[in-house]
Amino acid sequence: MMRIVKIFGLAVAGMTVFSNANAQDPHRFDPPWNTPPQSAVMFTVPGINNVPDLYGDIVDPQLTVFFAGNQFMCVDDLLAGFRKKHPQIERIFVETLPPGILARQIEGGSLTLGNLRITHTPDVYTAGKTRIASMQRYFSRTEVYAYNKLSLMVPKGNPAGVRGLEDLAGGTVRISMPNPAWEGIGRQIEIAYEKRGGAQLRQAVMEAKVKDGSTYLTRIHHRESPLRILHLQSDVAPVWTSEVVYQKLIGHPVEEIKIPEAYNIRSTYIAGQLKNAPHPEAAKLFMDYIVSDEAKGIYAKYGFEVE
Repeated sequence: MMRIVKIFGLAVAGMTVFSNANAQDPHRFDPPWNTPPQSAVMFTVPGINNVPDLYGDIVDPQLTVFFAGNQFMCVDDLLAGFRKKHPQIERIFVETLPPGILARQIEGGSLTLGNLRITHTPDVYTAGKTRIASMQRYFSRTEVYAYNKLSLMVPKGNPAGVRGLEDLAGGTVRISMPNPAWEGIGRQIEIAYEKRGGAQLRQAVMEAKVKDGSTYLTRIHHRESPLRILHLQSDVAPVWTSEVVYQKLIGHPVEEIKIPEAYNIRSTYIAGQLKNAPHPEAAKLFMDYIVSDEAKGIYAKYGFEVE
């Protein structure tokens, strides 16, 4: 009897260890946060084979869209709504990489990710107003469709006690910052720093703290910032307001610190139809859809402004 009790006790202990291990799964917050398309073989492996910014049908697409990456949360709903209106367009390929990376891909004609080389020309490219203006020669048509503002994302409970932008200069505050080299939001955040604390605040965050390692510049995508907050690797992350709205919608433990209007910015999102779009008719239909009330409702759902 004692032996049975002992075995049972060991089994319970083992179950507890297993449960705790699951609770501390290092990949529990990992993307893809969208719904992957169904296939005969589903081979996403957390931490190894996981490509969250390429979507859909890469072989012979009937429509290709390059979205500035911070719109990834809208893609499922947008494509579902578009397909419902235009069921003849079945194969759609989408990228949601940083807008600067997508721009270089358009200009150079290709991108390699791991061992995969992509040579698709997009039918539609979406980005911020400044980026679109600098690439105007590529487009036959452009349309404004949404807006966004900045917020600070912190872990639930805000353990570092961050109250506003001014606190980011503190030596012990760890920041996750979009890299201005390829993320349009990076420069927008720098403008917000200058509005709140002048060149001194910007230099503290973007120079001194980058050097000492307490400001982390994203290496791939500002999708890294929510992950760093969720894994408690950073104390605060300046992000688009839509990023906080989305993380809270999917139940992740984050909170928002609002940035006052006086120090905030408003970003304008513009879609451009490529002059050399491989599928001009599908491109036109998507351009019409992205400015529709239905599409604007999708953007509003995820925290974007549409008026």
